[in-house]
Amino acid sequence: MPRPSITTIPRYEFVSVTGEHIPVPDEHRLVHLQFRRFAGCPICNLHLRSFAARHDEISAAGIREVAFFHSPADELRTHTSDLPFATIADPNRRYYKEFGVESTPRALLDPRAWPTIVRGVAATATGRFRAPAARPHGGRLGLPADFLIDAGGTVVAAKYGEHADDQWSVDELLELVRRV
Repeated sequence: MPRPSITTIPRYEFVSVTGEHIPVPDEHRLVHLQFRRFAGCPICNLHLRSFAARHDEISAAGIREVAFFHSPADELRTHTSDLPFATIADPNRRYYKEFGVESTPRALLDPRAWPTIVRGVAATATGRFRAPAARPHGGRLGLPADFLIDAGGTVVAAKYGEHADDQWSVDELLELVRRV
């Protein structure tokens, strides 16, 4: 199935796992929508912790972080409650489908993802992160995606991951914002 060519988005009001209402687009700042994999995903944990560590810098650049997972809210809440930004449960993948975010075996089979998989699994094994469910809701084969949305709903940049560890870094996001 071909990905939709998204240039603008309609108005949404997402509800985070903590009950916060998240308007997107946001009339006061850019929104970085991150589509992650499943609750407790070792790769996602490493990635999101890098964003949490630099949250003040990201906010100062005028960006609101919003991370989606294809996990139920109760499961997701136990893994993301300490993050300084909103996380959205999308267990039916409604928004994944609307934004064209896919699942495929290449998510884990691509050798470029393997070093981060090893680091993430090691961090989980040593207790740094809570382990995911043995059989995560929605499976383990999701691909990440990133969207940067301006106050008018225009998608000013997008990235569809080719493997499980293919997403914008904090530095890449900040560079995109400097160019907007």
